[in-house]
Amino acid sequence: MQAFVWISLAYIIYTYLGYPCLLFIWGKLLPQKVNKQYTASVPPVSVVIAARNEETHIGARIENLLSQDYPSTMMEIIIVSDGSSDNTDTIINTFIQKSNTANLDSTHIKLIRAEIHKGKPSALNTGVSQASGEIIVFTDARQIFKPDAINQLVANFNDPRIGCVSGELVFFENSTSEIKSEMNFYWKLEKRIRKMEGAINSVAGATGAIYAIRKPLFVPLPEEILLDDVFIPMKVVFQGYRTIFDNDAVAYDTFAKTLAHEKKRKVRTLVGNYQLLRLMPELLAPFKNPIFFRYLSHKILRLFIPFFFIIFLFSSFLAGGLFYKLLFIASILTLLLPLTGERISAMPFLGKLSQLAGAFVSLNYFALLAFFYFIKPGKKNLW
Repeated sequence: MQAFVWISLAYIIYTYLGYPCLLFIWGKLLPQKVNKQYTASVPPVSVVIAARNEETHIGARIENLLSQDYPSTMMEIIIVSDGSSDNTDTIINTFIQKSNTANLDSTHIKLIRAEIHKGKPSALNTGVSQASGEIIVFTDARQIFKPDAINQLVANFNDPRIGCVSGELVFFENSTSEIKSEMNFYWKLEKRIRKMEGAINSVAGATGAIYAIRKPLFVPLPEEILLDDVFIPMKVVFQGYRTIFDNDAVAYDTFAKTLAHEKKRKVRTLVGNYQLLRLMPELLAPFKNPIFFRYLSHKILRLFIPFFFIIFLFSSFLAGGLFYKLLFIASILTLLLPLTGERISAMPFLGKLSQLAGAFVSLNYFALLAFFYFIKPGKKNLW
């Protein structure tokens, strides 16, 4: 039993702490810099958005893109309305009419309507097929870009080795989310890992709200795919280009308001990671995947932490001896500490411990749900 305790504990510690530390050392010893350059001559860019019933957000999204610092004549906005049944199309058409009556220097806006809901992958495939830009920027209808976001993304492509650039998603501090502290802790760690991976060579995925690729590198998405922001960047990597993370290219969003809202988003992501292994088995082939070690450490090991934590919980209880009993008590406290909520949040040390435990418990609860959802028969359509 003692062996199970140490194996499971080592697995958890490596995934959350050991791997980031290894990346830090690796980046200091063998960094690969990006030749990011801002030039007067910029390539044409197509912003592609898949939208379904987004009347609440689509107007602000278009206005935000029109206010980008990027030259308007070098940018087009392509919105694929995936069987929307609300006023999404009407709002988009209003912007198109304004663009048509404006001067010739205005940004071109194109609406592509799918009469039947086919899903985000189909919408993105359609949007890219109609895009004229050399660079494709992917984003969602909900988020807002910082004014120079597209400029920041595109400047990286002056380095011919760069095939995909992921931006940074920043969450508004005034969010009323009930789980803001827990998710903020996780997201800071995630962004740090992505930045270190990109500094070494390539990131194992991108930020779905803001990323860009060279159009010739786009590989059409399978219609059932859940994670376009991992499939597309990894296909770029398999073609011999780098996928990097640029924290100067910023998009803004808000945290999910409740655990239930975050659960749907996170379970979708985790199920998508399982699905990718079925659709792209080469991801787990060390001699085919150029970033196999990073992909394994970043994307795969996290999926199984809840199972290793369960092993740790029971093996520490059965191992005998005071030390192992203390480990068991510590694991129980990890599960119970988040339940204290705001009662200890004001205490400097215990408050931080509560946030840390809350992030750990929430994320692994989602991971456990994702596993059972994935093995459940039926279509995994969560978009």
